[in-house]
Amino acid sequence: MRSPRSVWSLETLGRVRLSRHFFMRDFLYSEIGSFHQVQNIPEDPDLAIANGRHLCEQLLDPLEETFGRIAVRSGYRSAVLNRYGNENRLNCARNDNPIECHIWDRGSGEEAIAGTSLVIPWFADQYEQGRDWRDLAWWVHDHLPYSEMWFFPKLAAFNLVWRPRPHRTISSYIAPRGMLLRAGDSPAETADQRGVRYADFPIFRGIKYP
Repeated sequence: MRSPRSVWSLETLGRVRLSRHFFMRDFLYSEIGSFHQVQNIPEDPDLAIANGRHLCEQLLDPLEETFGRIAVRSGYRSAVLNRYGNENRLNCARNDNPIECHIWDRGSGEEAIAGTSLVIPWFADQYEQGRDWRDLAWWVHDHLPYSEMWFFPKLAAFNLVWRPRPHRTISSYIAPRGMLLRAGDSPAETADQRGVRYADFPIFRGIKYP
């Protein structure tokens, strides 16, 4: 698929279904792009679609199946949009930063990456009442093949990243701030301790794809 050059071709890209629950259009909206009038269009739509499918099928679909509707806060970012956000201090990492996960069409093979910032309303309601963000972090760790997670104070939103070879790291800007889990390390809490944290969570519901 060529990079869209008209509203009709962009509409076609938006209709591409990434998984049972998600279409490409779910990830194309950007407050930065809307407010500053910077287009958010992939240079390589086929690569963005391929990497986005892995993210949706392996990570986002199981979340939606288990917790109900999840809210995408920041999905795909074009290299142009992300560079603008970084240069204007709008909470975007540099394009060449290995942890910048929103540019889905910048790497393939072992360098592939796709990520999104999201909120799980079911958990956000409890977090607003004082629940520990680590309850959700450990649930994801024990159930999904994620690569990286970063948690943020508002609504316990977090970045969730897919890579073909997961790093398995957890970081947070919520107290206790910093790294909860480093690549290659084992969790400080045992599986039983982690399970107690999320014993009241809904039963895990994954999706088996052919």
